[in-house]
Amino acid sequence: MFGAQLDHSALITASHALLKVLEAHLDGRNWLATSQPTIADLANYTYIAHAPEGGVSLEDYPNIRHWIARIENLSGFVAMQATAVGLAA
Repeated sequence: MFGAQLDHSALITASHALLKVLEAHLDGRNWLATSQPTIADLANYTYIAHAPEGGVSLEDYPNIRHWIARIENLSGFVAMQATAVGLAA
């Protein structure tokens, strides 16, 4: 994106390494930092929920997918639209 020369394969590999840590962290808990949603959840949500637009599948991360669903079910939640640019990357 924006003409940057990136090693997409290495970035996807690094993303999966991070997602494995987050998946383990969410095992047995609903939220990232406390027993209720915090800014930590909201700040991380968009990047993680839209990871598939960059070719990073969330299929192997059930705890993360459930966490995303919990955020999306919060009162007043407004989703960020998927972008064609991201999906085409």
